[in-house]
Amino acid sequence: MMEVYRVDDLRGGLVPEGARLAVLGYPVSHSASPQMHQAALDALGLEMSYIRVEVEPGCVREVLGLLEGLGFLGCNVTIPHKLEAMECCDVLSDAVRALGVANTIHFRGGEIFGDSTDGPGLVRAIEEDFGMVLEGARVLVLGAGGGAGKAISMQLHSEGCADLYLSNRTVSKVEELRAGLPDSGTVVHVLGNDAAGIDAVIGGVDLVINATSMGMGDDDDLPMSVGGLGSGHRVYDVVYSPPVTRFMEAAGERGAEVANGLSMLVHQGAISFELWTGREPDTGLMRRAVMG
Repeated sequence: MMEVYRVDDLRGGLVPEGARLAVLGYPVSHSASPQMHQAALDALGLEMSYIRVEVEPGCVREVLGLLEGLGFLGCNVTIPHKLEAMECCDVLSDAVRALGVANTIHFRGGEIFGDSTDGPGLVRAIEEDFGMVLEGARVLVLGAGGGAGKAISMQLHSEGCADLYLSNRTVSKVEELRAGLPDSGTVVHVLGNDAAGIDAVIGGVDLVINATSMGMGDDDDLPMSVGGLGSGHRVYDVVYSPPVTRFMEAAGERGAEVANGLSMLVHQGAISFELWTGREPDTGLMRRAVMG
């Protein structure tokens, strides 16, 4: 099986026999989704395979049509295609309508359904890694205005957090996000990403979620100052490669409990898997497959 398939391969029907699921991205060779989903498929005796497809921007609609014609059940969608994928759907979940992006596509009855599994995946991850109930929690989200950050923030709001602190470099993005949230018992606070603003609230926070990409590079700055963190904090970094980011390391040295984004990757993938197959996968097996 090839590591990466391209649009011309789909046009020519040059995909493995039994290929029924895929991840679309540009680039996509780094995606860990195939080994994760393939392990779950094999364990359940489902004789199908999951492949990577590199798709240039502007080609998503054609690719979805090709996949459906080839008998695929659906696909995951990653950067930069989540908006374009949503625009190709016939039916959208409530989460996709609210977010304006889709990361999971499934085909049924001649229609294309779009969903977003990032938010629910994060909830399962927090419960697994920290044994933490989000209802009533006080949470700071770094990078709340980005794609993943927005999905996470909206999910946290729906879970009934007591206080939700939304931090972003461009404050207008989180102001717009707050304006679109329904009235509830959650108090939503808008912050920039300046150290003074974050330091002023960190003492009253239970959980910090880094939804920025800062941490993927060896020379990246920390997404926030860790001076205010301590043993009463939990820190979740959506980055999972490297497995211990500089932010996690620095927070851990301050006594905070830390976890990386591998659990979110696994759980959002498991929710996608259930949508496609109607079967519940073994998330422990999926995690081990990603870790190699």
